[in-house]
Amino acid sequence: QVQLVESGGGLVQPGGSLRLSCAASGRTISIAAMGWYRQAPGEQRELVASITKGGMSNYADSVKGRFTISRDNAINTVYLQMNSLKPEDTAVYYCNALYFSWGTQYDSWGQGTQVTVSS
Repeated sequence: QVQLVESGGGLVQPGGSLRLSCAASGRTISIAAMGWYRQAPGEQRELVASITKGGMSNYADSVKGRFTISRDNAINTVYLQMNSLKPEDTAVYYCNALYFSWGTQYDSWGQGTQVTVSS
C-alpha cells in the first residue's frame, strides 16, 4: 500500500501563491504516477495536474500557465506550485498516487488540504 500526507494549504489573497506538498510512504517503488485533484463545494472532484515517474506532466486547462507540478523521486514527494491564484481555485486539494501491486492498479488518496483564495 501507499500512504500520502499533504501539507501547504491555507488562505491566500487573489494573485498570491501557495505550494502544496505530498509525501508518499509505503510501496513507493510501485508508484507510476502522482497527481493533484481538487473538489469545491457542490462540485465533482477534478484533476488539476499529474506527473509520471518519468516526469511527464499534464494540466487542466484552467490552471495551465499558473500551476506547476513537480516531483522529487529521491524523497517520494510531489509538489504543486500555484501562482496567480483566483477565487475559483478555492477547493480541497487531494494528492493521488497511481500504483501497481501484483499487476493490479490501485489509487491512493491523501486526506486533503484546504486552499482558500479570498480577499
